[in-house]
Amino acid sequence: MFDNLTERFSQSLKKLRGQARLTEDNIQETLREVRMSLLEADVALPVVRDFIEQVKTRALGQEVQQSLNPGQMFVKIVHEELRSVMGNANEGLDLAAQPPAVILMAGLQGAGKTTTVAKLALWIRENLKKSVGVVSADVYRPAAIEQLKTLALDVQAEYFPSDPSQKPVDIALNAIDAAKRRFLDVLLIDTAGRLHIDEDMMREIKEIHAASKPVETLFVVDSMTGQDAANTAKAFHDALPLTGVILTKADGDARGGAALSIRHITGKPIKFIGVGEKTAALELFHPDRLASRILGMGDVLSLIEEAERKLDRDKAEKLFKKVQKGKDFDLADFRDQLLQLKNMGGVGSLMDKLPGMANIPQEARDKVNDKELNRQVAIVNSMTPRERTFPAVIDGSRKRRIARGSGVEVHEVNKLLKQFLQMQKMMKKFKKGNVANLMRGMSSNMRGGMPFRR
Repeated sequence: MFDNLTERFSQSLKKLRGQARLTEDNIQETLREVRMSLLEADVALPVVRDFIEQVKTRALGQEVQQSLNPGQMFVKIVHEELRSVMGNANEGLDLAAQPPAVILMAGLQGAGKTTTVAKLALWIRENLKKSVGVVSADVYRPAAIEQLKTLALDVQAEYFPSDPSQKPVDIALNAIDAAKRRFLDVLLIDTAGRLHIDEDMMREIKEIHAASKPVETLFVVDSMTGQDAANTAKAFHDALPLTGVILTKADGDARGGAALSIRHITGKPIKFIGVGEKTAALELFHPDRLASRILGMGDVLSLIEEAERKLDRDKAEKLFKKVQKGKDFDLADFRDQLLQLKNMGGVGSLMDKLPGMANIPQEARDKVNDKELNRQVAIVNSMTPRERTFPAVIDGSRKRRIARGSGVEVHEVNKLLKQFLQMQKMMKKFKKGNVANLMRGMSSNMRGGMPFRR
């Protein structure tokens, strides 16, 4: 996510890190490169102008002149201004209302709105521990109604049926009444999208908004449309009292223009970002953490939170006790860790959050291949229980048999065994500590065992 911007920023700011003092002359070139980086990232021009002006004013001010390390201070200023552009801190959902708290979802067709409804339902259910219902008021696309029905089943949300013959306002009001009768905490209403903003669309969603009285009106927008996403969000906000924005497809956005433009242009916070196709791939939007990612500092807090949320604590507890007793970490344990990594979205999902990734050549990062996880699990599955417990017995003939059974080459079996030995050494360091430390260690150590395509 935002790889291009991260790489350009890292190169630009590196030149100032060793400066004894900052002057207008020696920051001019860096500011020019930062400006070009932002424009290439499709950040809106007014945002770029204000950002550069703020950084320049602060960089030449007293706080930098009196600093012992002006170069590092400049990086700190850039970090703080990036954070400020995106909103400083996360603004969560405001669900303080008589149940059901209604959330109205708006957006253009193709932005991933219906999928996001399901993702948000799952997030609310798992993180806020609230009961959630969903309904589709998109009477123009029967497929959208069926899609939401299927997704609701996947995320264990209450589904309220609707029909293309009904009026969208009636669908919303019927669903609210049904949600009250079932004592649900939250109701998500999916509205119709269009390929572009038009008067009919706006009139209809205004009617639904007036009738349903939502506590949150969230605009769902495709981050890959760059600053157009911000302009579209503003057009919606001018017609509808938006309370926030959800950026979808952020995992495929190498630029970052939408994330850096929306708050400045609309005045509304980005509350969530979609980081994958799975229903669990929705994250709170933390401007400070994203600013750190853009500057190549990683996002260890999010990594730890994700690890503690998605790693299997029972398995981690058993592994912790096993290691504490001095028993060896074996290949069955290694396979469990590979599956846990896969559950966290694979190595591609973690790379954004690891500090220093901007210093790794782009060519190497491009070779990260999550499919390799499946191949590695297949290799371990092709071993006998004895081989998994006592890897030392795996000789040349056994390696050939394992390779044939898993459909790989012998050198790939050798590579996996080498990674396993590295992980085994790391596990011996965790005889003291607690489960949380062990889980953090497992997630952070994945960088050393990243599966790369040969």
